[in-house]
Amino acid sequence: MTPSERRARGRSLSSRVPLLVATGFHLGRVPYAPGTVGSLAAFLLFLPFRHLQWTVHLSIVAILFAVGTYAAGTAERALGARDPSAVIIDEIVGCWAALLAIPPHHAPLLSALALFRLFDIWKPFPIDRVQSVPGGWGIMLDDLVAGFYANLCVRLFGWWLPGLTN
Repeated sequence: MTPSERRARGRSLSSRVPLLVATGFHLGRVPYAPGTVGSLAAFLLFLPFRHLQWTVHLSIVAILFAVGTYAAGTAERALGARDPSAVIIDEIVGCWAALLAIPPHHAPLLSALALFRLFDIWKPFPIDRVQSVPGGWGIMLDDLVAGFYANLCVRLFGWWLPGLTN
C-alpha cells in the first residue's frame, strides 16, 4: 500500500467514526422516529447505571456532550443537511441529562423520559433559540436544554408530590 493510499484510508476511517458515533452506531438510520428510538435506546442503556453517583453521571453526560458535539458537526457536514434526523447522539445526551440524579424508580425515570421527548419535540423557549446555533453545538444544545427541563420538572413533581418519586 502506498503512503497516499494509507492517508486516504485513514481519512476515510476518521470521517466514518464520528458518523458512527453521531448516528448511535447506525440506530439513527431507522426509517421511523429515529429521535424517539435514540431516546429509548439511551434510556435502556442508562438503566444499568441508574445507581451511579450524580457526579459520575454528570461526568458521563459532559464527556458524551463534548464527543457528540464534534461527531454531530462532522456528521452534519458529511450528510450535507442541517441537524439530520439520523444524528441521535443529541437524544442520547439529552435523555441522560433528563435522568441525571433522578430517583432510580420506575415513575420518575419514565416521567423524565416522556418529558424529555415532549420538550425535545415542542421546543419551548430557549430550546427553539439554541437549536439555531450552527454546527454540532446547535444540534447538541437543544436536546441538552430539553433534558434539563425534563429533569427540573420531575424534581418539581417530586417536591410537590413526594409519593411520586418513591
